[in-house]
Amino acid sequence: MIAEDQLEQLCLSWFQEGGFEYVYGPDISPDGNAPERSDYRQVVLAGRLMDAIKRINPHLPQNALEEAAHSVTKPDHPSLIHNNRAFHRLLIDGVKIEYTPSVSLPEGERGKKTDHVQLIDFENPHNNQFLVVNQFTVLGSKMNRRPDVVVFINGLPMAVIELKIRPMKTPMCGMPIIRFRPTRKRFRR
Repeated sequence: MIAEDQLEQLCLSWFQEGGFEYVYGPDISPDGNAPERSDYRQVVLAGRLMDAIKRINPHLPQNALEEAAHSVTKPDHPSLIHNNRAFHRLLIDGVKIEYTPSVSLPEGERGKKTDHVQLIDFENPHNNQFLVVNQFTVLGSKMNRRPDVVVFINGLPMAVIELKIRPMKTPMCGMPIIRFRPTRKRFRR
């Protein structure tokens, strides 16, 4: 039987084979060898995010990019569902920003401009940075969490993978049948 650590290493190798960079979570923690977060509550890798949006949106001024990065890391809604929907919309449409161009423009074109800061380059996937991290500790409001694997795109956490090995005392084919029977009875008419 395979151990959980072996499964984690196998999962990480699959991501690496798919082109993902790998980093060990404690190394980039606030007190790690190469910190990328200021505290354990922070889940976005802000430096990687800024590097990516600069690369994807070279036509926009620095202050506009910083405003976009800030808005992504500070959710607007108290509801997790609303935050997830809003985040999804930002990923797809970009972050709407208003800025004043630093370049001198002709008389009729001066003033505030509106644009969208793209967080992911869907047109050129190689312009994005794909990262997989294991043992990424996050300090929550009630307890600490340390998922086995977290997948990032451009410094933004996209997926959390928790790997478990279940010891088998009975044949696997018997388990679903046993669990299915009580459920089936409840829905009979």
